[in-house]
Amino acid sequence: MQKGLRKISDYWKEIYSRQVKDYRPFEISDDFKRYASMFAVGNSYLYIVNLHNFELEYVSESVEQFLGKDAGEVHLKDLMKTVLPEEIENIHLKSKLISDFYTAYLEKEEVLAYKNMFSYRMKDARGKIRTMLYQAIPLSVLENGTPEHVLCIQTDVSHLKITSTSTVSFINMDGGKCYFNVDISKGKFDPQACEGDKKDISKLFSEREKEIVIKLSRGLNAEQIADELNLSHHTIKTHRRNILQKSGCTNTTELVAKCLTNGIISPGLN
Repeated sequence: MQKGLRKISDYWKEIYSRQVKDYRPFEISDDFKRYASMFAVGNSYLYIVNLHNFELEYVSESVEQFLGKDAGEVHLKDLMKTVLPEEIENIHLKSKLISDFYTAYLEKEEVLAYKNMFSYRMKDARGKIRTMLYQAIPLSVLENGTPEHVLCIQTDVSHLKITSTSTVSFINMDGGKCYFNVDISKGKFDPQACEGDKKDISKLFSEREKEIVIKLSRGLNAEQIADELNLSHHTIKTHRRNILQKSGCTNTTELVAKCLTNGIISPGLN
C-alpha cells in the first residue's frame, strides 16, 4: 500500500509541484472559515491544498469524525492512508486523468470554471468502511494555467448505496459544457469518450422519475416507494424500468452512481 501511495504522490509532484516553483499561501478570510464550518458538518469535511508542496492550508474541524485527529494535526498523507488498498490504482488513474484535463485540455481561462468529482472507498479511524464523494475545485492558477490552490470537499455518501466507480466527472460551475463519467482506464482525457458529448441524463427524466431516483438512492424498494407516493408498485416498477433504459444503466447501483455525478442526487440526505 505504501508503494502505491508513493507512486501517486510522486506523480503529483512531477505534474504540479515542479510547475509551482514559489510558495504562495492562499488568503483564507474569516468569511470563508465561517461558511466552511457551516458546510462541513456531520458527514463532510473540506480542506485547501497548496500544490507547491501539498501542504494543507486549511482543514475543517469535521475531519476529526473521519480521522480521529484534530484538524491542526492532519496532513495530506493522513488522508491518503485512509484509502482502501484496492482503490489505490484507480486513484492513481483518476489523478492522471484529472491532471491531463486541467493542464493539457483546458485553456487557462477555463480552469477555475470546472470542478472534478468521483467516488472511492476509505476506512475511518474506527475501522468503518465509507464510500466518499470527492469534489475538487481549483481556487487559483499559475500563468501557464496549472492549478495552484485547490479546495477539496469529501462527503460520506454511504447512505446512497453506491460503490466507488472507475470514472471522473468534470462539472462546469458557470453553466458551460460538462463531461460526465469519463472512463479512467487510459489515464488521459478524451472528449469524444465522455457522456457529456452524448447526453445529459438530468434532461432525460421527468420530475416524477427524478423523485423515484432519489428514493431508490435511499435504498427503498418498489413497494416502499409506491406507499410513499400513493401509487401502485407496478407503476413504480414501470418507472424504474424506463429510468434504467433512458440512463443506459443495468441496475440501481449503477443508476444512483451516475445520477450522483450528474447532479440529480445531492451528496447529502435526500
